[in-house]
Amino acid sequence: MKILMIAPQPFFEPRGTPISVYQRLEGLSKLGHSVDLVTYHIGKEVELPGVRVFRAPKLPFVNELKVGPSWPKVPLDILLSFKTIELLLRNRYDVIHSHEEAGMFSVPLAFLSRTPHLYDMHSSLPKQLINFRFGDNWLFIKLFSLLERLTINTSAAMITIGPDLEAHVKSINPKANQIMIENLPLRSREEHNELPSPEELRARLGLRGKLAVVYTGTFERYQGVEVLLESARLVSERHPEVVFVLAGGKPQQIEEMRALAQKLGVEDCVQFPGIVSIEEANQYLEMGDILVSPRIEGTSVPLKIYTYLYVGKPILATNLIAHSAVLDEDTGILVDPTGEAFAKGLMALVESPALRARLSHNARQLAEEKYSIANYLAKLEKIYRTFQPAGVPKEQPVQTLEN
Repeated sequence: MKILMIAPQPFFEPRGTPISVYQRLEGLSKLGHSVDLVTYHIGKEVELPGVRVFRAPKLPFVNELKVGPSWPKVPLDILLSFKTIELLLRNRYDVIHSHEEAGMFSVPLAFLSRTPHLYDMHSSLPKQLINFRFGDNWLFIKLFSLLERLTINTSAAMITIGPDLEAHVKSINPKANQIMIENLPLRSREEHNELPSPEELRARLGLRGKLAVVYTGTFERYQGVEVLLESARLVSERHPEVVFVLAGGKPQQIEEMRALAQKLGVEDCVQFPGIVSIEEANQYLEMGDILVSPRIEGTSVPLKIYTYLYVGKPILATNLIAHSAVLDEDTGILVDPTGEAFAKGLMALVESPALRARLSHNARQLAEEKYSIANYLAKLEKIYRTFQPAGVPKEQPVQTLEN
């Protein structure tokens, strides 16, 4: 099939939804479809077989975009919708596949172009607006709630990325044609000889003889980096051999967290490598002894959790549905989102090699059994059968992304 995919994100950037969009593109490519992706002017170029990338016109003075809702996204989405209309006028597509808020303007475009619409739901936009401090404008929230319901009720098919969104869609439309496709663990696609091995990375960071607690991701407020630093103060008092490595964050955010670390007296046991590529992030995870996710709010499973599982290291996370939807007592330790509780969980792992070994084994086993590439592609193929033309065989062999 020929697919028009609409992604209102910087593409590509190594974070959340853009990574999920990349995985969809890669999966559809392997399943034999051709995809035209229309996205923002911001982001790194990528090449995938059967995928063409079209960018909306550049918005002056906007060269980066913060995570979550923001006012610059309004004009960016308007420009994106114009580019989408241009492509629909020039080409005939079998499916419009929209992500996030693009689903809302894809509904009328799908109707006018008589093209089936698949909505890829990564979050509930009204809830996300509240989480990112847009909740004071109740009229704005109400409008997005109505648009979300319209999108869910009119889409020919839907993809959700976690059980919270699956339940949310069912509460609005129990008969919606939806499938839950969890994100894949982030794997390096090829060997990168220029990157240091995990052992070399430990040596470069001065971690020989140390126990490394590793976090990867953004430094947005909801990620709970402050909670992790507060726990570092308590852990370092009993275990000076523990070092915290926080990979990610923009320069200004790093400076803020560095200042907090200094205020807490833990600047000597905390390292900030900055933003790293996916391949480098995997090296940091392989290097780590304990992997952490101190998130303080949110319901969607962080993409990093699937990668943490795949790496096969002990995981400590906060006891939110965003984590408990995937992790349990056999695959991780879940604690309250406070510095004291996080420190207690860390010390339990630091002081018990046997516990670390058990959790590591169970984590990798879960990743291989439930979050495999084969399962991902089978689910993606299943939802796309919704749009399969008559006369095309329903059962076809599924490739893997490694083929």
